[in-house]
Amino acid sequence: MKIGFIGLGNMAKAMIGGMLQNQIVKAGDIIGTARTRETRESMQEAFGIEVRETNAAVARETDVIILAVKPQFLQEVIGEIRDEVTLGKLVISIAAGKSLAWIEEAFGKEIRLVRCMPNTPALVGAGCTGVCVNAQVDQEQTDYSIRLMESFGRASLVPEHLMDAVGAVSGSSPAYVFMFIEAMADAAVAAGMPRKQAYEFAAQAVYGSAKLVLESGMHPAQLKDMVCSPAGTTIQGVRVLEEKGMRGAVIDALTATVEQSKKL
Repeated sequence: MKIGFIGLGNMAKAMIGGMLQNQIVKAGDIIGTARTRETRESMQEAFGIEVRETNAAVARETDVIILAVKPQFLQEVIGEIRDEVTLGKLVISIAAGKSLAWIEEAFGKEIRLVRCMPNTPALVGAGCTGVCVNAQVDQEQTDYSIRLMESFGRASLVPEHLMDAVGAVSGSSPAYVFMFIEAMADAAVAAGMPRKQAYEFAAQAVYGSAKLVLESGMHPAQLKDMVCSPAGTTIQGVRVLEEKGMRGAVIDALTATVEQSKKL
């Protein structure tokens, strides 16, 4: 089965790397295209994939077409490939904010369509992707799409009305986590720790905490309580975070993200 990538940016790079590493597909069965020759040649050299100069050529020659372009370019791209997409092909979009109905209307005909929302940790094989499908996609194609997304992290099937929430809690939230890591490192630097070491300690603490949530099956509140000894240091930090409204600020940030996603 031939897989085509329209757009070869960072997310496409992460996806291709994961698919090849997990032997989901061979390099010779991936065809990609990008706006610039430099990007096409760079990806061809890095992964050994085939490249084409036009979006239409990629759509014509592949069975699975992955639309890995920014939302503002999606209408233009669909216009270029519409005539090459038949019901026998599977279209996967990773464009934020563009619903199944919007994409179907842009194609102007019945297509097999999967909508995915991956996040940037996919670049290191630790992505988290929400997946939803339209009525034309059967179970086998659904399973295949999830397997593709799982090649660079975790993936779950969700109803489409939750995709804005997926974008907030996994798509946008890495930016907020990076801010948290940076702030913790700043505090460590203020306490005398070298900057590089401060980032390593802060990042590893976040990584380990997330891993503990995923692998222990325990509620985050239980894990928090395990760290908070009576009259200890941690509970004092928790008290300050509560006074500063940390929970409310995080909830407000993700709510704003969801609302903006609905406007895209």
